[in-house]
Amino acid sequence: MTDFAALLQPDIGQAARTINIVTKALFDDWFKTLPARARAAVEAAQFKANAGQTLIIHGDEPDLWSVVTGAPETSGVWDLAAVAMSLPAGTYRLAEGDPGRRALGWLLAHYRFDRYLSGAEPALERVLLTPNPKAIDEQVRLAVATALVRDMVNTPAADMGPAALQTETERVAKLFDVAVTVTKGADLESGYPLIHGVGRAADRIHAPRLIEFEWGNPAHPRIAIIGKGITFDSGGLNLKLGNGMRLMKKDMGGAAHALGLAQLIMHARLPVRLHLLVAAAENAVSGNAFRPGDVLKSRAGITVEIDNTDAEGRLVLADAITKAGEDKPELMIDFATLTGAARVALGPDLPALFCNDHETARALSQASVAHDDPVWRLPLWTRYDDMLKSDVADTANSSESGLGGAITAALFLRKFVPADTHWIHLDTFAWRPGPRAGRPKGGDALGMRAGYEMLKERYAA
Repeated sequence: MTDFAALLQPDIGQAARTINIVTKALFDDWFKTLPARARAAVEAAQFKANAGQTLIIHGDEPDLWSVVTGAPETSGVWDLAAVAMSLPAGTYRLAEGDPGRRALGWLLAHYRFDRYLSGAEPALERVLLTPNPKAIDEQVRLAVATALVRDMVNTPAADMGPAALQTETERVAKLFDVAVTVTKGADLESGYPLIHGVGRAADRIHAPRLIEFEWGNPAHPRIAIIGKGITFDSGGLNLKLGNGMRLMKKDMGGAAHALGLAQLIMHARLPVRLHLLVAAAENAVSGNAFRPGDVLKSRAGITVEIDNTDAEGRLVLADAITKAGEDKPELMIDFATLTGAARVALGPDLPALFCNDHETARALSQASVAHDDPVWRLPLWTRYDDMLKSDVADTANSSESGLGGAITAALFLRKFVPADTHWIHLDTFAWRPGPRAGRPKGGDALGMRAGYEMLKERYAA
């Protein structure tokens, strides 16, 4: 993993190139301050301070040069990502001083996933200086957690199965001297029958399991962070087409988000009692795969008729939510790459937010805007509960019509949430279909930082 801590350093007056950030509104005034030679260079390059546009301006000596980059009118996380990706190795400082939250975009511009590349060249290191050294640790932690999510989602399913999810969880837990509990085999079948039912068709190497740990003072408010860990989703007997299966290594993206958020919470030592739960399984096809029309009994005792085996993520989450609820948390957050319907409605950038408490939803939405990690709330429309009716069981796992698919999936999960627990469900894509500055094509954390910032505000130490 990239050494992000080396890329953001305290400014103690060391030699560094200067970066000027200019918006379109300030461009004319800035341009007038330049000497004639620099103005000619700006005009020749047709630099207009467009967001992400970068220009090196040479001084009177060959080794004297500075940088100017265009940025939106409102400062954001990604303002420095494009310039960081384009500059040569070296040390830089902003003309205006403190990079603030822009430092995170600078750091993440250095992210690379090269685990499977032969002879990958070493990444260039561009060091950014800050006059606010107290902010360094937080920005580095955010970058590390985001890179964790990206790495986990980018890793192929053969190397990121349920056992690998367990290993990664154990690695993070060890950093904080926390013990991990794993339930699998016969204990999983009897205690978490939905997780077992979804994952029973996979071979023993990829056997399903529930992975948990707890951290923090038991006297502090209890919260549960839950992740959908479907390490590969073939669709089961309702088999996906090839193009729909191509990205299904990312179907454990919810688990990666949950683990990244847990790491942030523990690093920040938020005054909470954290319960992390990862429901890990591969939705495979074999002679003992669960079938459309089967009825499975959940940990909660609710019987579920299987309408579609490709609606499996909500099944494993249901048992994990039930387990979390047994310990009476005041807040529960689940992350899941749950429905194509959410992507049809909101596209790849916007996780769908569902919440059973308006104030909690408002707090998360505000944090998402303030920290450039957007989410969009969709309704828990109770009238659609009828779409999940079954003739033979307490509920179906999905609707036959497919209409309102993201909503009906959330309504299914709500059946397993304790009535007095505030609950957030984030249906996230966990993937960038195309590159942007600081955000390469591939796995990404979408909604994790918003959740963290909301928790920081809610549980301010």
